[in-house]
Amino acid sequence: MAKILIVEARFYENFNDMLIDGAKAAITAAGHEAEVLTVPGALEIPGAIALAAETGEYDAFVAIGVVIRGETYHFEIVAGESARAIMALTMDGIAIGNGILTVENEAQALVRADPAQKNKGGEAAQAALSLLSLAERFDA
Repeated sequence: MAKILIVEARFYENFNDMLIDGAKAAITAAGHEAEVLTVPGALEIPGAIALAAETGEYDAFVAIGVVIRGETYHFEIVAGESARAIMALTMDGIAIGNGILTVENEAQALVRADPAQKNKGGEAAQAALSLLSLAERFDA
């Protein structure tokens, strides 16, 4: 049984709850254990994953958050830099499923977060588990 850490940026609680529900359901359906860690924002997710990965306590990670475009350039920075940092960690061999939604509005976030609709939390968990499986295959 693998231990998966879900790292969430708890800004939009209602969407995050749905994303976490989807991620937990996918992880438990695969026979693994999930734990949730909360950080202030999407930019802190990669740092938290890097710190947690150093402990060796977790086998894979799921990044959860919602970034909604606003009136300033901040959206581009948060969306781009969080994705870039997660990709860098993944290239270092850490199994991470990226479930950070980057959307135009709350309606788009709802459709993607809801486990009964697009279930992006569940998809991110499945991506993390797929990468974990590949890591185990190539580590042998």
